[in-house]
Amino acid sequence: MTQATLTPPQETLDWVRQWRLEQLERAGYPTKDALILCGRLDIDIHEAARLLHSGCPVATAVRILV
Repeated sequence: MTQATLTPPQETLDWVRQWRLEQLERAGYPTKDALILCGRLDIDIHEAARLLHSGCPVATAVRILV
């Protein structure tokens, strides 16, 4: 397989990032922090939400995840 075959189209990546942004904001992250996290596809957004729901401050959660 070539790299072009493995790379999803930009519109798909944009949709995924938008969905991740919405999920992170819904979990309680301010937009500025959600924007940082949504672009990092290596970050598990379920873990990100779990951190906040368990009482972790946003700044600490971001440091843990990034």
